[in-house]
Amino acid sequence: MSSRTSASRTTLRAAAAGTTIAILAVLVLAADQFTKFLALANLPERQAVPVLGDFLQLYLTFNPGAAFSLGEGVTWVFTLVLAAAAVTIIVLAVTRVRSRAWAIVLGLLLGGILGNLGDRLFRAPGFLVGHVVDFIHTPWLWLGFPSAIYNVADSFIVTMMLAVAILVLLGVRFDGSREKDAAATADDEEQPASADPHAQP
Repeated sequence: MSSRTSASRTTLRAAAAGTTIAILAVLVLAADQFTKFLALANLPERQAVPVLGDFLQLYLTFNPGAAFSLGEGVTWVFTLVLAAAAVTIIVLAVTRVRSRAWAIVLGLLLGGILGNLGDRLFRAPGFLVGHVVDFIHTPWLWLGFPSAIYNVADSFIVTMMLAVAILVLLGVRFDGSREKDAAATADDEEQPASADPHAQP
């Protein structure tokens, strides 16, 4: 398989990349808000509802902090951070992202960010300081540390941030190229003309 064929399978046109990000973001946002709606309609507040024993519980609570109930007390800061992150992803989607992998990761991440941002903006106690609806509790996940309650949006935010780190470590650029390939191309272009056996001294 040629490098050109391989690259074509991992890259997208600008419109396709933007559409992929938008569709995935909307799907995650819809899933997050629908599950929160179900939690609010069916779960008692601050009472554990076992689903699979201690492996999975439902526990409705309202979080003024960041993902996984961290950083309570500075709600407005997290609202601004979420808004800035959402804007950054949208700008990247429009201007730079052509990689299929980056489009998928950023679309899922954007959906998670918008899910919690919507709570910050529109839920009680008020604009910019709304509390996020959390309802998923998995005590085993925390390995003995104090466990936290989270939601669908939190799950996508955390897992996609890990995926971002992996793409960066692998050297995958927004346009679908790789750092090592770009470096190899640059080295080839910098070969001196004297390397040609027919070149004049």
